[in-house]
Amino acid sequence: MQATISIPQHWGYPRFALEQRTEQGMILGLYYYPSGTELAEQFNDGWRYVLMSNKNSDEISYLQENQIQPLSPQELFTQIKAEIDFYQRQISILQQQLAVVTGDFTNA
Repeated sequence: MQATISIPQHWGYPRFALEQRTEQGMILGLYYYPSGTELAEQFNDGWRYVLMSNKNSDEISYLQENQIQPLSPQELFTQIKAEIDFYQRQISILQQQLAVVTGDFTNA
């Protein structure tokens, strides 16, 4: 079941979505600084995004909407295709290992 997030009507809708891939990395989270608050006075109001630049790193960054660039359709396609190819190779390796364990050498 998909989680539902309710955004107050007086807040603008976020430009980016959770798990969206961008030039800066994957969006892991987002939060909002409402106008009239101390945080908004200090850092400007609006959406902030938590991004992980590399899935093999624990480094995260916190960026405003205007600091994030979406990927082009071609860049997105290339990233997703590369990830699919990686996992298909991993599946093939696991299938070979499973064949050895079960003694089914016809699939190895």
